[in-house]
Amino acid sequence: MCGLAGWLSFEHDLTTRASVVAEMNATLECRGPDAGGVWTSAHALIAHRRLSVIDVAGGKQPMRASEAPDAPVITYTGETYNYRELRAELRGLGHEFRTESDTEVVLHAYLEWGAAFAERLTGIYALAVWDPRSEELLLVRDRMGVKPLYYWPTPDGVIFGSEPKAVLAHPDTEAVVDAEGLREIFGIVKTPGHAVFRGMREVRPGTLLRFSRSGSRETRYWRLTAREHTDDLDTTVARVRSLLEEIVAGQLVADVTVGTLLSGGLDSSAVTALAARALKKRDGGGDTSVLAFSVDFKGHGERFRSNVQWADPDTPFAVEVAAHVGAEHVIVELDNADVLDQEVRDAVLRAQDLPVSTGDMEYSLLVLCRALKERMTVALSGEAADELFGGYTWFHDREAVEGDTFPWHHPFEKAGGMGALRTIGLWQRLGLGDYVKRRYAEALEEVPRLPGESGTRERMRELTYLNLTRWENFLLDRKDRISMAAALEVRVPFTDHRLVEYVYNTPWEMKSFDGREKSLLRAAMRGVLPDSVLDRKKNPYPSTQDGGYERAVRERVEAAMAADDAPVLRLASREEITRLLDEPAGAYAMGGPWSARAVLERLVEFNSWVRRNDVRVEL
Repeated sequence: MCGLAGWLSFEHDLTTRASVVAEMNATLECRGPDAGGVWTSAHALIAHRRLSVIDVAGGKQPMRASEAPDAPVITYTGETYNYRELRAELRGLGHEFRTESDTEVVLHAYLEWGAAFAERLTGIYALAVWDPRSEELLLVRDRMGVKPLYYWPTPDGVIFGSEPKAVLAHPDTEAVVDAEGLREIFGIVKTPGHAVFRGMREVRPGTLLRFSRSGSRETRYWRLTAREHTDDLDTTVARVRSLLEEIVAGQLVADVTVGTLLSGGLDSSAVTALAARALKKRDGGGDTSVLAFSVDFKGHGERFRSNVQWADPDTPFAVEVAAHVGAEHVIVELDNADVLDQEVRDAVLRAQDLPVSTGDMEYSLLVLCRALKERMTVALSGEAADELFGGYTWFHDREAVEGDTFPWHHPFEKAGGMGALRTIGLWQRLGLGDYVKRRYAEALEEVPRLPGESGTRERMRELTYLNLTRWENFLLDRKDRISMAAALEVRVPFTDHRLVEYVYNTPWEMKSFDGREKSLLRAAMRGVLPDSVLDRKKNPYPSTQDGGYERAVRERVEAAMAADDAPVLRLASREEITRLLDEPAGAYAMGGPWSARAVLERLVEFNSWVRRNDVRVEL
């Protein structure tokens, strides 16, 4: 999956500054532990860290198109699933290849089609191409924003990297977060292009940026469009099934072991079942079985209590699915010590670059990914199905649907979770209400609409768009950062643009034709998965309900605000934080980014983040 970094400067000679980009590149070693390199020229320094997945021997980067002095060079992260088809097409056009890697195919696609090459790629990727012939740098990000890419414009060029830490390792940048950056962190808005750190930007999904002597230019090479859906229900169900079969099979391509993340929910179960079928077909019906990993907490089944988020424990369903599809199933069982381990928490904070905790979920995810890495390098996951097919509670709650804010705010507000930010005064102090309202209005302006569409269809199209372009990017970013911290590549079949385009334009009455969440996906998987899983209520990623974890969180908050110069005291006073700590036991049980427990954990992370990353906070 890899990491990249670089520096473009038209006013300076960079031939003696390779060490700067080498230091930027070193911050990304966890993304690419297998190899690294820096390509040097007068005005462009291009760096890469490699996680070997395809053509282990021949896919080294940065990669040049030829030995010619003016040959373009690429640094590329991700996977292009249709690279074999593109390579065949390019060979027919006269291109010759030295490796079997998808990187070389992407580079030759640029040589053949110029900036239009991005439209031909199917996959998850972030890349940079430096072309000495035109003295132009291209930064490109995949359509759904699965792979991250950040940049810092300078007066004479740009500094860029896969993660903020790489950009901030450059001496000409600084880690400053102002009030707007804090609003992004605590409001969970995930504004496209916003990078939280002042002066830094994130390349928007589906976007190509050009930097040359004349300045910079941004081009959206892909965006969601509204189209009339003419298929009937049976045809639509069959089309979804066919697309998923093709997509999952295509994402199994690798020269290393590929497995799945299996929670026992509909989405991950669908991916696991289709991967199992595709592997058996590829093996000619042999004994090949998919390797599926699940996470659980010791004693979780006995202490579990249902709430607004979780209806039942996951593990029994994951076990049933694994047996049903013939998977080799591994359950990673955790206890409090695993998710409270300081090394794990430090690694998560470093991976995410920001204090964006949703509770214990990030920590357990890192431990799970580390366990997967011992057996595989690539895993398929079920992210984006809820956003696409309407799985969340807020798609089915009339108050949320008819509300005037981002729909994912509603369930936490309804359950009192947003009150945690108000209790400590942060909601008011940062003006989060007005900020969220402004960003919500901006998002609605972007929604691609179908002429003549109105009522429920129009509103559900809006909600789907908001989820796919904001909430989903928050989750994709979390999954990418934490999995790559374990040097594990996670692929997400439900983000394939062909499926997204088709289902986005499917009317809401088809997505919920039987009155349930994700009706269309359930129907598409009927006969593939056990009925118990198909009929199960949606659960989020698992979270511990162990009261000992809550007590440990409280203790860490108290320790964090002990020092008079504690950074967290710039956000809220001791009295305000203590007021939150004084809430009765059980107020911390519900998961989600605004639960009291998650807010308290974010305060602890904020404290550590400012100190360890030398962040300057300007309120």
